[in-house]
Amino acid sequence: MSTTLVESKTSGSASAFGGLMDAVGGIAAAVIAIVGLTGFRPEQLTAIAVIVFGAAMLIQAGTLLSEYEIVLKALSMSPLSTSTEIGADGGMSIMFLGGIAGMVLGILALVGIAAAALTAVAIIVFGAALVLSSSSVRRLFVLQTPARRSAARTTTEMLAGEMASGSAGVQLAAGLTTVVLGILSAAGQRSQTLMLTALIVLGVTFLMTGSTLSGIVMGFMRQSNGT
Repeated sequence: MSTTLVESKTSGSASAFGGLMDAVGGIAAAVIAIVGLTGFRPEQLTAIAVIVFGAAMLIQAGTLLSEYEIVLKALSMSPLSTSTEIGADGGMSIMFLGGIAGMVLGILALVGIAAAALTAVAIIVFGAALVLSSSSVRRLFVLQTPARRSAARTTTEMLAGEMASGSAGVQLAAGLTTVVLGILSAAGQRSQTLMLTALIVLGVTFLMTGSTLSGIVMGFMRQSNGT
């Protein structure tokens, strides 16, 4: 039992660190895009920001997968859980595929292969991935709920729930906005400016969702340590 507890704490710490890292990746992509908007090497910085954001998306997908594994294992052993609470989440596989595709497209654009077209496609892919995975963080919080039923909810847990709900809505809206900006840029409507703007939107969104994910994981770890 003690070995299982140590493994759970280690995995939880890694998940919290992963949430922090994808938030850092998001803000890094946004900063790079802002520098590009100033007129300094906009094409190269757009491709670099796409690569950075793709890596951040991969990190968040891995973080979610790790935390889902911990929570679902706990639910499978809990008499309080129901079969409807246990199930896979397709958003993680979508994020994995979106992150990998975006990084490949960004690398190709960086070496000069149809840079404008490929970065526009990458942004559309990122936006679609955000839309399709928008409920993943919220669902993680909901899956953790049975572990909290034995104790009264604290103010921190209530705040985490509100943040999870809010981040799902923000991610959905940001994903739709990014898809529209990507389509307009692919059509040639001030493409460079629109792509950089879309990357700023993506980066700020991941800053929020990554911070929310870290908060949810840390809250669950404190709850587990207290029981």
